[in-house]
Amino acid sequence: MDHPNILVSQHDGICSIEISRREKKNAITSAMYRALSVALGHAREQSHVKVVLIRGQDDLFTSGNDLSDFLQRKASDPSAAIPFLHLLSAFEKPLVAAVAGNAVGIGTTLLLHCDLVYAADNALFQLPFVNLALCPEAGSSLLLPRLAGHQRAAELLLLGEPFSADTACAAGIVNRVVAPEQLMETALAAAKKLAAQPAQSLAVTKALMKRPPERSAIEAMDEEVIFFADLVAAPAAKEIFSAFLEKRIPNPEKIHGAQP
Repeated sequence: MDHPNILVSQHDGICSIEISRREKKNAITSAMYRALSVALGHAREQSHVKVVLIRGQDDLFTSGNDLSDFLQRKASDPSAAIPFLHLLSAFEKPLVAAVAGNAVGIGTTLLLHCDLVYAADNALFQLPFVNLALCPEAGSSLLLPRLAGHQRAAELLLLGEPFSADTACAAGIVNRVVAPEQLMETALAAAKKLAAQPAQSLAVTKALMKRPPERSAIEAMDEEVIFFADLVAAPAAKEIFSAFLEKRIPNPEKIHGAQP
C-alpha cells in the first residue's frame, strides 16, 4: 500500500520507513498506520532486507496520533494502530529508530519495541496519555517500568510532561544522543553494521532477548487496548481533543463531570 506520508526506500539491506506529514507535525492517521503495517510486513518477508530504520526528519519525528481520527472513533471501532504495533513488537529483524524534534505518544512508545534508538539533542519526548484522559498504549505500561524502573516510569506516564533526549537516554529509551546534523548518519551507520551481521544470528539473539519474564508486550497491549478503546470514545477525551483542535481551553465539566 503506497501512502504519500509513509515513504519507504531500500538500500544495502536496509529498509527505511519515513513518517512524512510535516504540515500536521507528522501526526499519524489510520491510513498511515495501515501503510506502516504493509511496509513492515514487506520488510519482514523480503530476505534481502536485513534491518528496518524508522525515522522522521532531522527536526521532527511525530506528534503522535491524529486527534481528528480519535474524535471519529467509537469504542467498538478496531484501531489500525494495533496490527502495526503487533508487527513491531514481534518483528524478527533489527529495528533502528532515528528521533529528532517532537516524539509524542506513540512517537515515544513505539521506540520501546526498537532495538537501537538514536536521538538528536533537539528531540523532545512526551507520554501525555493521562493528560488526554487516556491510558498508556503499545505495551508501555509493561515495558517502560521494566526498562526505567517504576518511579521513573510513573513520573513520565502519570505526569505526562515533556522530557529531553538526555532524560530518555537515562531512562533507557534512547541509546545515544547526537547533534541533529549527525542523527541520520549515526542511525544509518548502525543499520549498516547490523545489515552486515549474520541474519540468523541476529534473529535468534533478538528473539532470546525479547523473551518476557512474565507476560509479553502483546498481552499487555491487548489488555491496554480494551481500556483505551473505551476511553478514546468517552466524553473527557473527546472534549480534550476538540479543545486542542479548536485552540481553546477544555471545559472542565465535560472532562470531570459536573461538580457538586
